[in-house]
Amino acid sequence: MNEKNKNLVLRVVSALVLLPVVLFLIAKGGAWSAALFAVAAAACTSEYYTITLKQLSPAAWVGILVSGAIPLLPLHNAEHVGEMAFWLTAGLFFFVWTYHLIRGPLPEAPLRSAHLMMGYLYGAVGLMAVSALRIRDEGLSWVICALVITWGNDTAAYFAGRFLGRHKLYVEVSPNKTWEGFFGGMVGSVGGMFIARAGFFPHFTPADCVVLGVVGGIAGPIGDLCESMLKRAYGVKDSGKLIPGHGGILDRIDALLFNAPLVFIYVQFVRGWLT
Repeated sequence: MNEKNKNLVLRVVSALVLLPVVLFLIAKGGAWSAALFAVAAAACTSEYYTITLKQLSPAAWVGILVSGAIPLLPLHNAEHVGEMAFWLTAGLFFFVWTYHLIRGPLPEAPLRSAHLMMGYLYGAVGLMAVSALRIRDEGLSWVICALVITWGNDTAAYFAGRFLGRHKLYVEVSPNKTWEGFFGGMVGSVGGMFIARAGFFPHFTPADCVVLGVVGGIAGPIGDLCESMLKRAYGVKDSGKLIPGHGGILDRIDALLFNAPLVFIYVQFVRGWLT
């Protein structure tokens, strides 16, 4: 078996094993889903640190732990999650700068401190949004919504780009992406929402389907491109090796990390105006 076929088999097997587990934990809700999101956040932050800092310092491990704690906050106290997240973020900010002030190396201290904060935010914000969505009324459906607009976009963009792609989207960052794939992905996000509405979640309104589908069609590819930009800047192919055949966690949920906060903002602040 050649390397390409071997990698394809690994991708399929990993998906068949992991996807049911992930969906089961999300469906269970409560501590089960919160723990899943916490592990994913910590893994994303760890991968970001490994890419940018190469080695995990004690300060990096603190950042990983705090990132993993953030998605647990909605489960602990949904009403004050923003306040608790602020104090954890402020505490980490103070800690990483003080750590490098004392431990150095001083010429690299500002850049290392900035990466420690950015890696924490990269991993924590999107997963906290998913966790906060899950504990809401009809929360499971809104988490599925975030997944649908992400997966629908990825799938439709792949096929549209492969069979119709002619015009490159952003060749300096991702040579294979095309404008045809971009717009095909947006159709996939909107279409996926209408399918979810018809088959499972009738409380989704047509406005929900269109607005969130378009949001997913824009924010998802931006998240994908940003992760590609990060990897290209540091000369790495995959963000990690945690998922055989797929790379790291960041490689799999880069678009979701951008989509989920926008879905939360829509549900929390916008949906009431449109219904």
